[in-house]
Amino acid sequence: MAKAAVIDPIQRDLYLFNQGNLFQSYRTFGAHQTKVGRRKGVRFTVWAPNAERVAVVGSFNDWDGEQHAMELLGETGVWSLFIPKLAPGTIYKYEILAKDGSRLLKADPFAFQSELRPSTASVVTEGFDFNWNDGDWQQRKLEDSPYREAMLTYEVHLGSWRYWGKEQFWTYEEMAGALVDYVVEMGYTHIELLPLTEHPLDQSWGYQATGYYSPTSRYGTPKQLMHLVDRCHQRGIGVILDWVPGHFCKDDHGLRQFDGTPIYEGNDWKRADKPLWGTLAFDFGCTEVQSFLISNAIYWMDVFHIDGLRVDAVASMIDLHFDKPPELFTFNAFGGKENTDALKFLKRLNETVFRYYPNALMIAEDSSAWPAVTSPTYMGGLGFNFKWNMGWMNDMLRYMALDPNDRRHHHNLITFSLVYAFSENFVLPLSHDEVVHGKRSLLNKMSGTYEQKFAQLRLFYGYWMTHPGKKLLFMGSEWGQFDEWKDAEDLDWELLDYPLHGSMHRYVKALNHQYLQQPSLWERDCDPGGFEWIDVHNAAQSIIVFMRRGRESHEFSVIVCNFSYHGYSDYRIGVPEPGEYRTALHSEAAAFGGVLQDVTEVRHSKQTPWHGRPYSISLDLPPLSFQMLVFAQTQRELDRKNRLTT
Repeated sequence: MAKAAVIDPIQRDLYLFNQGNLFQSYRTFGAHQTKVGRRKGVRFTVWAPNAERVAVVGSFNDWDGEQHAMELLGETGVWSLFIPKLAPGTIYKYEILAKDGSRLLKADPFAFQSELRPSTASVVTEGFDFNWNDGDWQQRKLEDSPYREAMLTYEVHLGSWRYWGKEQFWTYEEMAGALVDYVVEMGYTHIELLPLTEHPLDQSWGYQATGYYSPTSRYGTPKQLMHLVDRCHQRGIGVILDWVPGHFCKDDHGLRQFDGTPIYEGNDWKRADKPLWGTLAFDFGCTEVQSFLISNAIYWMDVFHIDGLRVDAVASMIDLHFDKPPELFTFNAFGGKENTDALKFLKRLNETVFRYYPNALMIAEDSSAWPAVTSPTYMGGLGFNFKWNMGWMNDMLRYMALDPNDRRHHHNLITFSLVYAFSENFVLPLSHDEVVHGKRSLLNKMSGTYEQKFAQLRLFYGYWMTHPGKKLLFMGSEWGQFDEWKDAEDLDWELLDYPLHGSMHRYVKALNHQYLQQPSLWERDCDPGGFEWIDVHNAAQSIIVFMRRGRESHEFSVIVCNFSYHGYSDYRIGVPEPGEYRTALHSEAAAFGGVLQDVTEVRHSKQTPWHGRPYSISLDLPPLSFQMLVFAQTQRELDRKNRLTT
């Protein structure tokens, strides 16, 4: 039998890269400090298959492409060069001679650090080493299933949560103090960061990137970002990163026409062009692009210990006609508008991530009706484990904007979501997308007077928190910021000094902590048995009553929402068990800006059948109010306690 050939490691890596199977390609490509013989320096490696010549240029050689020409490694399309004596902090780019004779200056697609905009060069980093102190967090991730855990996410744009002044941003390290402390105090379980991939335009918020492997230098260095993530994990906070594999910006130093030809965007310009966004789509059928993107997902989890990715704009990836004029329509091999390459890519992406990180969060931001987004790929799904519930969000914001007197005609807007609530594993998003571009803030979307807007927002938040699904809230919404989000300024923190805004802040904090304390609100988010309607049909009064159940039979909560202007006294609701029902939270408590100085703490059920239940309790329902009652004790336990005390 012939002896198997021994493949040199870099040859093996390049073969896997060309096949679309190199899932840690950041360890091969980019600029890495290394030694060749006794000489220390930096090895540069880049994919430019159609270039005539590639060189490394920078201040170290006066940007002269004649000095450090790279070597083409066989037929792989990959170029590489070791340059001795270079150190971390070195600024560089690739000078590429295209086949048409043009010379291009390109940032490194695998750059691990970039210059602060408006400069665009790549920076040699110190490497990936960091003294992590999040071992307990990593062990907990291995043991806990995200489906059965609380997940209450605070969505943050680092450039405008706090800032020192115009274009004077807090650093990652500074955020590791104040931001993390604030998130813990408020009761959130995760932070979701708007994209941190390097991007040239502040107003894109990171959604139009040039440096997929480079954390934006606006807020500091890669090591400082590691410190922020490490600090989050030490305080029990998970970190989710907005990730944008669907498209990239057209800036000359970026991926567009990288070697003079469309290697990242593909040859079909109609398919690549996204005119509404001014960007280009990746060519998901290209195997090298698959290696690039899947490796990037792994990179953030491996190098930066990111706990999950919110994958942006999935609908635009899987629909060839998404937001395109008819003249740019293309079709797949079967004559349909589905992007079959993107569908295969997403499945492969999720399979690979979960192979390396079984309990990672892979969250699809998908506005389409594509089925089985959160089903495993072996069952025909796309393989995500969560999906944003855009339908619930749109229906509820439309409903809350209605005059309460008209809501009886639109009762389905608050009940329809339960028809499909368990068809996917959902996150209920109240995100940045809903508070920009003239859409108004959440508070200002509410109908009614100034005071009624606050009452409605408290009611809305209560329903949101108790509806099945994990939760996400954009920064500033926790105190009812009245203006839209202003991305070039910091949040309106001064509003906390105003009574109703300060009361809203206290309410959201109390609501968050009640959510954490009640397993019934999150243990069975993905299980239809975790939800029961008590009264779904009271459209005339715009009242709904429902239950959330935990895994233990005695763990359940009763939720009552009055979406009307009318108050009701002695309102009876059915309950399943005899015993005590404790008011865990009431949105109209005076401490939260409501009208009730005294909120009844405990109610005892009566053996009066109601709503198809054997027992019932009586409540007062103020207008525009939310109440959450928690089952406290069974009648048997109460009788036993009474016998012991007498």
